[in-house]
Amino acid sequence: MKGTLYLIPSLLGDSAVDRVITPFSREIVGSLSCFIVEDIKTARRFIKKVIPSFPVEKARFSILNEHTHIHEIDHLLQPLEEGHDVGLLSDAGCPAIADPGAELVALAHDRGIRVKPMVGPASILLALMASGFNGQNFSFNGYLPKERKERIKKLRELESAAIKKKQTQVFIETPYRNQNLFEDILNVCQPSTRLCIAADLTQEGEMVHSAPVADWKKRIINLKNREVVFLLYST
Repeated sequence: MKGTLYLIPSLLGDSAVDRVITPFSREIVGSLSCFIVEDIKTARRFIKKVIPSFPVEKARFSILNEHTHIHEIDHLLQPLEEGHDVGLLSDAGCPAIADPGAELVALAHDRGIRVKPMVGPASILLALMASGFNGQNFSFNGYLPKERKERIKKLRELESAAIKKKQTQVFIETPYRNQNLFEDILNVCQPSTRLCIAADLTQEGEMVHSAPVADWKKRIINLKNREVVFLLYST
């Protein structure tokens, strides 16, 4: 009998475990000895925070990140094929969402391996819930282009889709480029277009605010090195 692949949400930054990780998820983590992770050091730190008594030195960790070749993913499923349950962990938030774990999950389905998603913090959904924007018609666009010219072009496309389709546009950026993206939004988007910024969700410094771009231009805000989800919408 094949094992189960558990998709285990991790913390969003320095969140309190009891606030965001369910008892059942903690129970599952404690029952596993095999994990597929983005970074072993980060994974060990998370597991010890969730279960201080967990013997991490005895656990088996395999790496799956943006550098993992597609042909290497097959090997990661071997413990599951042998009947062992395995936990998939991303560095932050939910596995397989803006995360390389999706290819592993797809292959697990192809192999007839049971996939079990666990309840935990998902920054994209939390931001959408708190934005007040359309939650029935939305698009997650991942990371926007690094080059400013291409980024501005993409922002115009997203704003156009938000206006024409009444569709919430959700996107993210690496923390050190947040401020540049924010400034581009203010320069490119129409004053009436609504922007929601959801920063440091589930953490002590959490901030969620929705307002027209014109109002955002009146605010002084520093988003550098913060975990941010951006949302655009037009009413």
